[in-house]
Amino acid sequence: MPHIRRTGKPDLHYVVDDYTDSWKSAPYLVLQHGNGRSGRFWYSWVPYLSRFYKVVRPDTRGLGQSSTDFDLERDVTIEALVDDLVSLLDTLGTPSVHFCGEAMGGILGIALAALHPERVRTLTLVASPVYISDKMKETYSMGHKSRVDAMKEMGREAWLKATNRSTRFPPDSDPGLLDWYENEYGKNSTDVQLAMSRLVNGVSAAAFLPRVQAPVLGLYPTSGPITSAEQEQLLKDNLQNFKLVHLSTRYAMVHHIAPASCATHLLHFVAQHDGVACRES
Repeated sequence: MPHIRRTGKPDLHYVVDDYTDSWKSAPYLVLQHGNGRSGRFWYSWVPYLSRFYKVVRPDTRGLGQSSTDFDLERDVTIEALVDDLVSLLDTLGTPSVHFCGEAMGGILGIALAALHPERVRTLTLVASPVYISDKMKETYSMGHKSRVDAMKEMGREAWLKATNRSTRFPPDSDPGLLDWYENEYGKNSTDVQLAMSRLVNGVSAAAFLPRVQAPVLGLYPTSGPITSAEQEQLLKDNLQNFKLVHLSTRYAMVHHIAPASCATHLLHFVAQHDGVACRES
């Protein structure tokens, strides 16, 4: 599996899924996971996308198979994570990519598109908040002082099970999916996940929005608890070119709940903006 080796910075792991015709030089499409997860969480999208695009699934520093060799207090910042993404694009040898991020991965996509507009051809946000509202901070704290305190005091596994069933997945979800999600989440470092949670709780992408030049697609739950109508209005008011699609669920994990629908919307959106055919006879 490819790793990016960098002096003085953590090694970064990524996977490329490429079933495109070699003679067509297909564009890259980056799928960036959210808080505490890894590139493996995109597995269900790959079959729909990798025939037409070179799909890249990076692991954020400290998660998945990326290195944990960095200072958790100093080096978990939006700037550092965006710099990691620029290193990925440079390693791929591509001037620009289509970028799709879910949750925190979408916040990173907004920042990347604002700070390095020439590197992002299109941006897709999958249930990505602009910021974590006070109401959601309270929900995720589960009666404790904060989300981080809840994870520490309840234990990561108990906290994850409780929040999965309240905000991320509907009650009729396949138990196998929930078990898989919790098992994969549990493979990551708790300390890194806590550091990422502190970052997400305090960050806002609002200042970046007016600087995004790329066309943006939003794939969002309907009346979701995390991505409220107020936050959707921020996207509508501040993004230059924004298309919003609501999925028929109120739960946040739309990319797991409706992978075929989400991937198809994404595929047609990026194809529309670069002319790549996304259907075959």
